[in-house]
Amino acid sequence: MALTALLSVSDKTGIVDFARSLHGLGCTLLSTGGTAKLLQESGLPVTEVAQHTGFPEMMDGRVKTLHPTIHGGLLARSDLPEHVAAMQQHGITRIDILAVNLYPFEATVAKPGCTLEDAIENIDIGGPAMVRSAAKNWKDVTVLTDAAQYPQVLAELLAHGKTSDATRFACSVAAFNRIAQYDAAISNYLSAYQADGTLSEYPAQLNSSFVKVQDLRYGENSHQSAALYRDLHPAPGSLVTGKQLQGKELSYNNIADADAAWECVKSFEAPACVIVKHANPCGVAVAATPAEAYSKAFQTDPTSAFGGIIAFNRPVDGAAAALVAKQFVEVLMAPSFTDEARAIFAGKANVRLLEIALPLGGHTPWLQGRNAQDSKRVGSGLLVQTADNHFLQRDELKVVTQLQPTAQQLDDLMFAWTVAQYVKSNAIVFCGGGMTLGVGAGQMSRVDSTKIAAIKAANAGLALKGSVVASDAFFPFRDGLDVLADAGASCVIQPGGSMRDEEVIAAANERGIAMVFTGVRHFRH
Repeated sequence: MALTALLSVSDKTGIVDFARSLHGLGCTLLSTGGTAKLLQESGLPVTEVAQHTGFPEMMDGRVKTLHPTIHGGLLARSDLPEHVAAMQQHGITRIDILAVNLYPFEATVAKPGCTLEDAIENIDIGGPAMVRSAAKNWKDVTVLTDAAQYPQVLAELLAHGKTSDATRFACSVAAFNRIAQYDAAISNYLSAYQADGTLSEYPAQLNSSFVKVQDLRYGENSHQSAALYRDLHPAPGSLVTGKQLQGKELSYNNIADADAAWECVKSFEAPACVIVKHANPCGVAVAATPAEAYSKAFQTDPTSAFGGIIAFNRPVDGAAAALVAKQFVEVLMAPSFTDEARAIFAGKANVRLLEIALPLGGHTPWLQGRNAQDSKRVGSGLLVQTADNHFLQRDELKVVTQLQPTAQQLDDLMFAWTVAQYVKSNAIVFCGGGMTLGVGAGQMSRVDSTKIAAIKAANAGLALKGSVVASDAFFPFRDGLDVLADAGASCVIQPGGSMRDEEVIAAANERGIAMVFTGVRHFRH
């Protein structure tokens, strides 16, 4: 029995070749508007929908496929005699294959200067209606919403004269997913539209769509189940775009820690290494080579680095791999690995190697590969905020003490401030010479974080005399500053903004410490 295919696509990628192959298999081709014109110009016999339905396309194309002849052909069940009889009575032809992709609403609203009228005109009505009809009736109809589906369908038609139940069902699921994504984009946009023509950053209804990457063995703890999802269109250079080269399957905690390490290491322009343990950096350094950066980062806290997550922002070569391979590491991430590095880790099958391609063009595109927003579930609710993507510039610093930082201290202050952004609050980070010396994280008291950072440095045999310190938020009292001064710090970077700033500044002057304010804080919970 000859098949009938209805082709109506906004994105015409591959449609001519697909239609030509269908025609070669004896399919009758139906089409609309621009798609029909393209197929006709390509020498293919095609019947326009208006001719098929006997009802003209009208209202600038708004009404063309919304017709019983079309939807009857898509919805009729071949296993129900009454459906078959209704088709015969009303002269309805079965439609076996539907290829539809929708008006480019998402692309339209993403353009600068898009108006409400532009957005409305790119809301597809007939397309989603046909897709839903065909997807509902998947046992009889193959519905295609993406050009990537064409080859498999053609291969099955060529081999068997029809598509398999499994393929039709998979296409149906993909179709409903696409409709859900499309409707979510429309709802998000219209819910954000304001009376004055502007768009709110936070729509009245937030609809999110994610694609499952994989099920995980378990969650944060072994009694919890888990899965990894990604954005529909992940940013280049983001963790979920990575390729695992070897090692065991990544766990829930591996992925969470790997994201912390990867986002931190991308923040540095110079060759950098970041070692993370339980979501906190326990060692960070910049240097001339990846090997040197790793050696410096490892010195900060060799104990915590055991079983850690390591990230580089440069390709890992043999020299760096040889050093890392001496330690127990859970996950190692980099833009790439040389053949020598791969050979070194080939003998360590459990080490998970993750290759994440960074965008070309240097530091700036790397930073653009970040989330625009962060979210957190709270008791049947969702907290949503813009991501903490503020990158401090030197000209934003305000020196508030009598003593001025030296050029070297300014370099270390900027480094320390970047690291502090990725340390759980309350965060205190001692640095010097482009490396962390002591990290205090996640304490209820900033003084305790300061003490822990100093203890960590002492345990690693690192001197804090002359070091610089970053605090992710202001010092509410002078006691925190006194502790870091006692530890040997010579310079401090902090947001400022405390009611007792003058008290803290006076303490810094008294202790002979230079201090700069950033005007922004970096809480991380």
